[in-house]
Amino acid sequence: MLIRVLSVASLFLVISSGVNAQKLKKTDKSTLANLQAHVTYLADDKLEGRRAGTKGEKLAGEYISKQFELAGLKPKGVSGSWYQPFEINEGRQVNTSTLFIIDGNDLKQNTDFFPLAYSPNGSVEAAVSTALAEKGVPWFQDLKNLLEDNASNPHFDLESAIREKVTKAANKGASAMVLYNTSKINDQLRFNGKDRSAALTIPVVYLTSNAVKTYLQDESGTYDVKIRVDIGEKTRTGQNVIGYIDNGAPQTIVLGAHYDHLGYGEDGNSMAPNVKDQVHNGADDNASGTAALIELARNINASKNKSNNYLFIAFSAEELGLNGSKYFTQNPTINIKDVNYMINMDMVGRLNDSSKVLTIGGYGTSPVWGELFGKMNTKSNPLVFKFDSSGTGPSDHTSFYRLDIPVLFFFTGLHTDYHKPSDDFNKINYNGELQIVKTIENLVTATNTKGKLPFTKTREAQTSTSTRFSVTLGVMPDYTFTGAGLRVDGVSDNKPAQKAGIRAGDIITQLGTHTISSMEAYMQALSKFKKGDSATVKYKRGNETLEAGVTF
Repeated sequence: MLIRVLSVASLFLVISSGVNAQKLKKTDKSTLANLQAHVTYLADDKLEGRRAGTKGEKLAGEYISKQFELAGLKPKGVSGSWYQPFEINEGRQVNTSTLFIIDGNDLKQNTDFFPLAYSPNGSVEAAVSTALAEKGVPWFQDLKNLLEDNASNPHFDLESAIREKVTKAANKGASAMVLYNTSKINDQLRFNGKDRSAALTIPVVYLTSNAVKTYLQDESGTYDVKIRVDIGEKTRTGQNVIGYIDNGAPQTIVLGAHYDHLGYGEDGNSMAPNVKDQVHNGADDNASGTAALIELARNINASKNKSNNYLFIAFSAEELGLNGSKYFTQNPTINIKDVNYMINMDMVGRLNDSSKVLTIGGYGTSPVWGELFGKMNTKSNPLVFKFDSSGTGPSDHTSFYRLDIPVLFFFTGLHTDYHKPSDDFNKINYNGELQIVKTIENLVTATNTKGKLPFTKTREAQTSTSTRFSVTLGVMPDYTFTGAGLRVDGVSDNKPAQKAGIRAGDIITQLGTHTISSMEAYMQALSKFKKGDSATVKYKRGNETLEAGVTF
C-alpha cells in the first residue's frame, strides 16, 4: 500500500474537525498539525520501514535534523554535525570466495553446500575416498546414526555433538570435515551468522542431500575435492541524530526517542513473519515518539525554562537491542556526568480515548517523580497515569538508568498492530499524543529550578515485550555484544542468576549441556527447561571461568 504524504494545510483540515470542540490554543493547534505531519512523513512507504543502517533510516535522519534546525537547536553529533554514526554488527557472513568443487563440478553455495559458522577460514585440496578416514585429507561424516540414536533425547544438542566429532577428527589428522545427512530426520543445520562460538581447527562444510546424490553416487569411489571457506564479519552503519539547546546551565536534561523500525522485517523481529515484502512503517513504533521529540524541542526552546541545557536524541537501532542509546552513553557528545535526567518516548501514539491511560516507567528512579506527578494527577489532568517503578525495560531509557541517571519512560501500550505492516499513520491518536507532549512540557517546567535530581536504584525489569519461555534465568542480555556467549547487562533480583552469583558483565558460555554461542543459542537452550529443573551455568568473569548451579 502506498501511503500518500499530505500537505501541512490538508493535515490541519483532517485533524481540526476532531478537536474544534476542545477550543485548542493556537500553539496547541500548531503542535497537533506538526505531530501528524511528522508521523505521516516518517511512516511513509518511501522510507521503507526505517531499518537501521539503510537508505530509509538516512532519509528519516535528514528529516529529523532539518526539524531540529528549524526548532533552533544546534548540532551535537560528531565533528559538529547532527549525526553520531556507529557500527551495527550483524554477525558473520559467507564471502563469495567460499567454494566446494567435486571432480571439477563447482557446487552452488546454499543450494549444494554451506560452511558452518564455527568453521575456520582455510583451503583444502585432495583426492578423497569418502569411505576412508585418512590423515591429511577431508573426512566425510553421515549424521544419520547420530540423529537416529538421539531422536528421543530432549536434551540432545546436535551442534555440540558436531563440535566434539570435528575436534576428535582433527586430532586424528583430518584436514576438514564434510557433513551430510541420509536419514529422514531434519537436522535443521544452516549457516547461522549469529553464532559467535570460537572457530574449530579445521574447516567444517555441510553437503545437502541433493548434492550427495548428485556428486557422491559411488560410496566407495575416490573424488578430487577442493574446499575453500571464507567467513567474514557482516556490518552496517546506523546513526543517532542529536540536537542541543545550550543555556549555559550546569546540568543537561536529555529527551530521546528511537526513530528506527523494522524495514521489511529482515532482522526477524516482525510479529507477522509470514508476511513477505511488506513495509513495516512503524507509525506508533516509533514515529510517534520521534514526532513528540521534535515538537518538544521546538516548544522547550521557545519556553522560559533556561535553568537546564537540553539534549534531544533520536536513537537508531533500538529495535536491534538499544544499540544507539548504548553507543551514545558509552560515547557521549556531552559530559555524561552533567546529565540531570532522561525522558524517553516510545510508542506514545495510541492513547485510548476511553481509558486515557498513559504508562510511565522509571517512576522509582528519583523521589522527585512522586512529588511532581502527585501534583499533576488531579481532576484537571486529562490523562490517567499508570506507574511502573523500574528504571529498565525494552527501550532506550535503560541505557541511561544503567549509569545511575533518573529516567522516565512514556508509553501508551501494546496493540494488535505492534511490529506488523499495519502500524500506519492513520491509526495514531494525535490529540492524545498532544496531551502527552503537554504533560512532558509541564514536567520539564516543574523541574526547571530543582537542580540536579537525586537517583534511586529500582528493581530490574525484563527487556522483552513478550514471554517466550516457561522459565527465566533473570538476566538482561547485552544485545550489542559481538563475542561468543551471552554477556549480562543486568541481573534481576531474586532470580536464578542472582542467586547463583552471576553479575553484570559476566559472559554465559554454557547452560546445562547446551553451549551458549549467541543470543539465539541462549534462547534455544532456555526453551529446553521447565519450572523446577536444575542446571549448571558456566560463565566467564574477566579471564576466569566459573560455574554455578541454578534451579528454575
